[in-house]
Amino acid sequence: MSSGKTLYDKVFADHVVHKDESGSYLLYIDRHLVHEVTSPQAFEGLANANRKVRRPDCTLATVDHNIPTVSRKNFKSIATFIKQDDSRLQVQTLEDNVKAFDLTYFGMTDSRQGIVHVVGPEQGFTLPGTTVVCGDSHTSTHGAFGALAFGIGTSEVEHVLATQTIIQAKSKNMRITIDGELSPGVTSKDLVLHVIGVIGTAGGTGCVIEFAGKAIRDLSMEARMSICNMAIEGGARAGMIQPDQTCFDYIKGRPLAPKGAEWEKAVKYWKTLYSDEDAVFDYDITIKASDIIPTITWGNSPQDALPITGKVPSVDDFKDPIAKKGCQTALNYMGLISGTPLTELQIDKVFIGSCTNSRMEDLRAAARVVRGYKKADTVKEALVVPGSGLIKKQAEAEGLDKIFEAAGFTWREAGCSMCFI
Repeated sequence: MSSGKTLYDKVFADHVVHKDESGSYLLYIDRHLVHEVTSPQAFEGLANANRKVRRPDCTLATVDHNIPTVSRKNFKSIATFIKQDDSRLQVQTLEDNVKAFDLTYFGMTDSRQGIVHVVGPEQGFTLPGTTVVCGDSHTSTHGAFGALAFGIGTSEVEHVLATQTIIQAKSKNMRITIDGELSPGVTSKDLVLHVIGVIGTAGGTGCVIEFAGKAIRDLSMEARMSICNMAIEGGARAGMIQPDQTCFDYIKGRPLAPKGAEWEKAVKYWKTLYSDEDAVFDYDITIKASDIIPTITWGNSPQDALPITGKVPSVDDFKDPIAKKGCQTALNYMGLISGTPLTELQIDKVFIGSCTNSRMEDLRAAARVVRGYKKADTVKEALVVPGSGLIKKQAEAEGLDKIFEAAGFTWREAGCSMCFI
């Protein structure tokens, strides 16, 4: 029997505090990201039980989900700036809680504020081989660094704040190998949409997916983050990629990254984080990179993915009765006609942002496309929302904001924006 371990097996095993008779594990958590939506009840639970945060140094808080991304030039206070009652209450409550529990906090006047899954890597808070949790499903983003990262519920947020541990079952191992090189113009988003189109939104259920192969190794860290971010859209518990020199170079020198002798010690450990040659995966899927072309979703699910050269499908294209019904529901909801070429679909709104799509690489790519053009009159709204205040500053230093504004886009402040509100 093989004794080899997968990347997931290794990181999981390194964090086991206790295993009980039922097969549940108590895992130590290295990094906890906190935002305003899933934390109020958790902090209230701590206060009611008179508990402290177990590791304030391993906890990082910011606001992102429920904040306006309109200009903050006239920002005076949360009370006057945030108009929605529930949003204002959530942000004010987080500000009160971080003071009460003495936590590191990036608020709306801090240039480091931004989407949790952008801020963690940007600050060097996310590191290879760590366990990372947050009350948000797209925490899988951080798996791009070889971290075991997953979203948790509000009661679990309280448990991690109080104990720095979490109860977990062991997931199955799935490997998706992208063999060969991606064609010019094909991005990580095309790649991961193609994968979800192949395995379906439930394909990764009960699994941690390791993304492997030359096409993955050739990607930047920003692109790898987009892929792991969307592992959750394929039903997986988490997505992971083996950390390598590209990863180490990205982390080095960031504010919270190890330094000096600690850096050398860390890299030595990080280089052990790979799937052994004789490791056994429960599911092992290989996809040819040459089969992936620019891909979009036509329906209301990430698995409704088709190459841009395709056409809107018909219910007759599906054999499974449930798939037929899903197709009809999506067609009705989207107002689409079967057989329409995807290139002829009219776009109503454009949103460049989110924890998948708001880093410098994304903004530069989008700016290259829109430079010298104007948005069509049929596009009712076009927004660009940087993933963090620091990204916003960098983009402005490069003049990207002017390119977008000249094309008719609105240049916004950092936050989750259209994904949430």
